[in-house]
Amino acid sequence: MVSLEGEYPLIRQYRDWIHDNLSETDPARAHFFTHGLVVLDTNVLLSLYEYTPAAREQVLKALQNVQQRLWLPHQVGLEFVQNRHRVITGRKKALDDAGRFLQNKLREAKSAIKDARTFTQSLLIKYAQDTKASSDLEAEISNTAVEELLRDWSAKLEAQVEGLREYDISISPDGQGDPVLTQVAALFGERIANPPGIAETRRRVEDASSYRFPNLIPPGFKDAGKGTSLAASGDFLLWEETIGHMAASPERTHLLFVSNDTKEDWYQPPCEGRNVPRPWPSLASELRQRTGAELRIETPGDFYRGVNRFLNAEIAEATYAEIDRAAVTTEAVVTEQEATRTQPPPDLVAAAFDAAGLAKSLVDNISDGASRLLFVWWLIGVTAELERRPRLDDEPDISVTPATRSPAKPDPDWVPGIRLHLGEWPYRSSSWIAPWFAETVNCSSRRDRKILQGLAAQQLAFEVADRD
Repeated sequence: MVSLEGEYPLIRQYRDWIHDNLSETDPARAHFFTHGLVVLDTNVLLSLYEYTPAAREQVLKALQNVQQRLWLPHQVGLEFVQNRHRVITGRKKALDDAGRFLQNKLREAKSAIKDARTFTQSLLIKYAQDTKASSDLEAEISNTAVEELLRDWSAKLEAQVEGLREYDISISPDGQGDPVLTQVAALFGERIANPPGIAETRRRVEDASSYRFPNLIPPGFKDAGKGTSLAASGDFLLWEETIGHMAASPERTHLLFVSNDTKEDWYQPPCEGRNVPRPWPSLASELRQRTGAELRIETPGDFYRGVNRFLNAEIAEATYAEIDRAAVTTEAVVTEQEATRTQPPPDLVAAAFDAAGLAKSLVDNISDGASRLLFVWWLIGVTAELERRPRLDDEPDISVTPATRSPAKPDPDWVPGIRLHLGEWPYRSSSWIAPWFAETVNCSSRRDRKILQGLAAQQLAFEVADRD
């Protein structure tokens, strides 16, 4: 490549669009690792919860090689502490669902074997009148034999899933029992941004929603319309914070940004002549124009391999496999707190109401806005969980609970099961009901009440079976 000093102004001004990113072996790339400011996106920090303890220890030790150049934007810190419960809850829900999935599949396997035997017996009788062979099959592949055949395999599978619970992390409100929170806090130390002022945040949100997002200017425009304008502007708020921090010191000449997010509002899709996505060149151009600094964006896998290459960190190949897996398999979980402030996607809402056999006009009877959102998110989750409909692409898991069976009231606002209608709710004397669900049921028609309580009862039955 010709040096920038020797290039024509046109080549120099638009070099981010003309030249692809630095190769892995380019000496200029090494400078980002040895001298650049390093910013880790929220998803990189949350991925720490997805690793095994051994892999997490290796990753955190590798990050110590760039510890003095790490900087935590306020937006990243806020999203991390807000969403860590979601990820921990998602792990727990995945393991709970795994046990139920195994039981269902093993039940299906037993039924399939018995059906295959019965089908074969019918052929023997129909085409050969061979009652002896049919009886022999009945004796050899008896229901008891099928149960015994699958018993050892069932126990092994269930034991493997149950053993994964040793990696569970506490979700106590004060952070006790959550080693990741403490380790991340120690990693950044004092290198954390202060929250921007309210007026500045409002200005940035308005800039994102009124100008940048409608014109598809990265980053973050794919989040437009997701929840409130503030919630949808998270990526842009992070971007603006980082630009301000880079501009505040002329010594900050290189920015290395690490993120799992490779959506089209961060990465330019492939096109003719270039068959792989790349970070939008306009991001590098904007950072240089506003701060004079150079930008490099890397995925976690590439970043940690770069730390290994340029800073001699020791990361095992098995750990790289965990890093890459977490980058693509981390699933979103909508908690009750998030549900009350996030509008669900219209396609999910329509699919859930159709699967349940409910009219969307039902939500008009729910007077409280938060209760309305909790109900709709729960309906999305329960119709997927009970397999009333197929999951849509990128559909999140839902952690919204309408009812529970426990001796103690789970929350002061919950009400006893007797608040629901006699003959429609089977756990009237042994359950607690979330106030939003009680309101929804009691303002519904008799037909809709039965549907709603039937869904909640079936979901609760699964959860009780899992605990037992």
